[in-house]
Amino acid sequence: MTRPSDAPDGWWLAVLWVSDGTEIVSFRDVAPDAGPPPDPPLGRLGPAVSGGLSGLILEDEGRLQLRLGQIAPPDDPTRPWRSPVAVRAAFRFEPARAAAMRPNELAETVLSAFCRAVEGLHRP
Repeated sequence: MTRPSDAPDGWWLAVLWVSDGTEIVSFRDVAPDAGPPPDPPLGRLGPAVSGGLSGLILEDEGRLQLRLGQIAPPDDPTRPWRSPVAVRAAFRFEPARAAAMRPNELAETVLSAFCRAVEGLHRP
């Protein structure tokens, strides 16, 4: 994960990725053994990350304030799982919960939720 930054509008921003030690792995590498599901990987990753951060992400007008976007889109849009596991992440946190955490605790919490979410992509 890159060093997180705080945007002036209250969003917490970071880039998250998965590496095998030499290169960034593909979403296909973390997909179920039977093959990737039909929905795009962010369609599964987003809900898993938000679930892992349950209660920490701010809700505004019924919408969780979490945004994930791929850094590099797939070469073939019909094969969304053939793209790197590298995402831009933006969060707005519940102010009271975030204020009770040190910045490195908050970053570690986000990174842990991301790791669990990526590991969960392997399950069908």
